[in-house]
Amino acid sequence: MPIEFLGIGGTHDGSETTQRSGPSFDKQYTLRLARAHQEYGWDRVLFAYGSGSPDPAQVAAYVASRVEDLEILLAHRPNLSTPTFALKTFATLDQISDGRLTVHFITGGSDHEQQREGDFLTKDERYSRTREYIQIVKKGWTSRTPFDHDGEHYRFTDFVADVFPVQSPRPLVSFGGSSPAAYRAGGAEADIYCLWGEPLAETAEQIESVRRAAREAGREDVPRIQVAFRPIIAPTEELAWEKAHRTVAAIKGRQNGSGASGRGNHPRRDPENTGSQRLIAIAERGELFDRALWTPTAAATGGAGNSNALVGTPETVAQALLDYHDLGVDILSARGYALLDDAIDFGRHVIPIVREEVAKRDAERKRRETARVPEPRPAGLSGN
Repeated sequence: MPIEFLGIGGTHDGSETTQRSGPSFDKQYTLRLARAHQEYGWDRVLFAYGSGSPDPAQVAAYVASRVEDLEILLAHRPNLSTPTFALKTFATLDQISDGRLTVHFITGGSDHEQQREGDFLTKDERYSRTREYIQIVKKGWTSRTPFDHDGEHYRFTDFVADVFPVQSPRPLVSFGGSSPAAYRAGGAEADIYCLWGEPLAETAEQIESVRRAAREAGREDVPRIQVAFRPIIAPTEELAWEKAHRTVAAIKGRQNGSGASGRGNHPRRDPENTGSQRLIAIAERGELFDRALWTPTAAATGGAGNSNALVGTPETVAQALLDYHDLGVDILSARGYALLDDAIDFGRHVIPIVREEVAKRDAERKRRETARVPEPRPAGLSGN
C-alpha cells in the first residue's frame, strides 16, 4: 500500500506554543514553509480554514504558482459560498496548480465558529448540507451540459461551468468527522476520510465505521484513510520526553498570556464536536497509549483539532506511524509546534524511515503473491 505525508501550509509562524511574529498572512514565511515541505519529502500541504483567517484558496494559489511538485489540500467550509461558485474556484485552482488539488470539506463542529460567519444551521443540518454541496460540486466538475438542481439546501437552474479541473474525472474529495452523521456523509461521498490520532484500537473501530457507511451507501470502493498527529521528536527518548513536557508547559503558558490579537489562547471546554469529545475522553483514561501516542497535548487544548502527539526518537515515531499503516491508513498527517523547523526535522528523519519500511513490506507482499501464482504450462504438455 503506498504511503503519503500531509503537512501544514501555514501562513505565519505562530502555533499553540508560540505567538506569531508578524501578520496573519506572512507571504515570505508561507513560501519558506511550503518549500521546506517540498524539499524534505512531503507529498502535500493543508491550507486550513478559519472564520477570520486569510482565504485559503488564494493562499493556495499563491503557493501553487511558486512551488512545484507539492500537492494542495484546500480546506473549504460550505456555509457562505454556493456550490456553483465554489466548484469554479476549485477548478481554477486545479488549473493554476496543474492538477495538484484535493478539496477538504469541513462541516463545522462548533456552533460559535459557524455563527461568526452567519451560519445558524444545526450540526445535523450542516452535515446534510455538506453532502448535498459535495454532490453538486462533483457534478459541476464533470458535466459539460447544463443541469438543474432542486434540493434541501440549494436550488438553481441551467447551470454549466466554463472552467474544469485538469484532473480527470475530477479532483479528490476529502472529509472528516467522528460522529455517525459524519460517517454517513463522508462514507458516501469522500475519496479520503480524515481522522484525528487516537489509540490503535479506537482508530481501527473508526475505520470500520467509515467502511461500513460506504457499503451502506452502495459504494463498491471505500475511502482512503488519513490520520493526523502532532509529532514531538528528538535524538534520544529522554530528550523527546523533555521536549514533550516543555511543549505542554508552553501551551499552558500561551493560554495564560495574550496572542497577537491581544486575547488569550484559551482552550475550548465542553466542545460540541464528537472528535474533540473523543480526544478528551481518551486523555482522561491515560496519558500514554500504544507505542508513542501521548494525550496531554490534547488535554491542554481541550481536544482542539489535531492535538494528540507522537513522542520519541525518529525511529520510535516512525514505527508508531507504521502501526497505523498496518491498520489501513495510507495518508499520515503531521504538524509540529515549531512549524518550519519541525517540518524539516520530520521530513529529514522520520519520512525516509517510514517510506523505506513500507517499500520493503510492499515488495515482500508482492513476492508472496507472485509465489502463490502457478507458472503456466508450456503449450502441448499434458501434465501426466
